[in-house]
Amino acid sequence: MELRLLRYFLAVAREENITRAAESLHITQPSLSKQLMELEQELGKQLFIRGKRKITLTEEGVLLRKRADEILMLCEKTQREIAQDSDLIGGVISIGGAQSPVVAQATSLIADRYLGVKFQFFNGDAETLMERLDHGTLDFGILIEPVDLVKYEHLPLNETDEWGLLMQKDCSLASKKVIRPEDIQGVPLILPQRIGLQRELSTWAGISTEQLNTIATFDILFNNPSLLIKNGLGYAFALRTLVDTSESPTLCFRPLEPAIKIQYGLAWKRYPIFSKAAEKFIEQLRELVE
Repeated sequence: MELRLLRYFLAVAREENITRAAESLHITQPSLSKQLMELEQELGKQLFIRGKRKITLTEEGVLLRKRADEILMLCEKTQREIAQDSDLIGGVISIGGAQSPVVAQATSLIADRYLGVKFQFFNGDAETLMERLDHGTLDFGILIEPVDLVKYEHLPLNETDEWGLLMQKDCSLASKKVIRPEDIQGVPLILPQRIGLQRELSTWAGISTEQLNTIATFDILFNNPSLLIKNGLGYAFALRTLVDTSESPTLCFRPLEPAIKIQYGLAWKRYPIFSKAAEKFIEQLRELVE
């Protein structure tokens, strides 16, 4: 499968129209249509549903779009690294996950010291971050511990957070200073999407995840449940630093009792082939946290 065909495929997926895609690629429409048909024949799967007004992706097409993005990103990343002058510290360092003050400090120090170094930040849930780490399209991921030490190297960031309940200020639980397990019995809850975190919270509550009155889930590193709470959907288990309510006239945060503390860590693929810039970043981060 040629990289050129993947670029053609992504153009059509983006434009949802053969004519517009052909124009963006500066090739003729018949030529583009022919090559897409050849791609489908090569894979033995239909990738597009060709409608009168627009083109949509089949299930196999959606998968190919995801993989094509990763393949092209990795190719471009490799080309940049190889083309980089071996005597210079430069290139792009990609970091995904939650915001971290110490990581932000390290990136600022590296950017000031090495003008050729650029940073690319990526948001996504833990599963997506780990998948990108595995494929090499992401250099580092900021994850909630515990981190899978079989697959990843790991540097604790010494930054802690705590679980609590996000709610409307005029609700009955808002009068409490802390939230205890008995307080959430029967309460409509919005839980983090990650199964491991759901189990940790259900253990705190003393009941199974199935017994919790869960009405929605969300990715704590990517989505803020505040809008859902404001519209009366329920109560959200959230991390204090990710849902700042200090300036909100309608929302408040109450910590759990007994408290559940978490810590963030920086993870990267085991046995990596790092660029010099990535090596300098790790060295700088270690100086700040160790």
